Amino acid sequence: MKRLLLLVITTIVVIAATPWIGARPEGEAGSFILNELRIPRTLMAAMVGGLLSMVGAVYQTLFANPLAAPSTVGTTAGAVLGALVALVLGWGTSVSGLPAVATAAFCGALVVTFLLAGLAAREQARIDDVLLMGVAISLAAGAISAGIQFTSDQVGLANVVRWTLGHLPQVGYKGIYLILPFFLLVVAVLLSQVRSLESLVAGEQLAFSQGVDVRRTRVLGLGVGALGVSAVVAWCGPIAFVGLIVPHITRRLLGTSRRLLIPGSLFCGSLFLVLCDLIGRSAIPGKEVPVGVITAALGAPTLIALIIRRRP
Repeated sequence: MKRLLLLVITTIVVIAATPWIGARPEGEAGSFILNELRIPRTLMAAMVGGLLSMVGAVYQTLFANPLAAPSTVGTTAGAVLGALVALVLGWGTSVSGLPAVATAAFCGALVVTFLLAGLAAREQARIDDVLLMGVAISLAAGAISAGIQFTSDQVGLANVVRWTLGHLPQVGYKGIYLILPFFLLVVAVLLSQVRSLESLVAGEQLAFSQGVDVRRTRVLGLGVGALGVSAVVAWCGPIAFVGLIVPHITRRLLGTSRRLLIPGSLFCGSLFLVLCDLIGRSAIPGKEVPVGVITAALGAPTLIALIIRRRP
């Protein structure tokens, strides 16, 4: 518990300090950069990183698979497919005040979410069935996305590549207001299932004998988690490795108890993505590296190192 408290304090301090790091002009221009660019960007990174990591920790518990991640069940692939359709077709107009690309991405991810929740709610469905369905959806959506990119022109292809790298920069707090309800919903629901998820570590049969409603826990974990991931990917694009690698880092710091791992992943994910975004915007003076590139560059070797150093 002391380590969790230290992680929480460290995360809060880093989030508060990050917007002030880096050169900015004096006067109104500097105030605009701080208040309208850096602060909302940092808050977005904290919410996105925390949500993806928390969902990743829950998915790894539900699937009993250390390689499970928010992208495993096809939600990210559905969002990417929806966004690609909007980008290639040139849907630049807004839908109810929202960018058409984000709306299309959310709709694509939402279709996958409903399919997964419906399958998980079936009494005879096994968790492996949900995993296989997610893999099938990811492969199918990936093939269609590749076909769309192949037939698109250079402008459309450039927009597609830019979007799929993941992004956090924004002007103002509109994105914060859009993501915040999903963030709060995911955090509240998943934290309410910590006890049930702890029981699931020993297997579904034992959890059921202990009075856990396995099907309800499965539906809530998969459905609500996928809904939150849908909103994040729709607004920020796919950000790789966060939901996969951060739960493993948190497990090394706090242990395997889900009572510590799941809330710890929330704060560790926020800290991780805020630092990655800071590196992305300050590593090369005058240029910016997309945060998805930074997470992939750091995530892959970190995962390899954790595997090598894992205790037998």
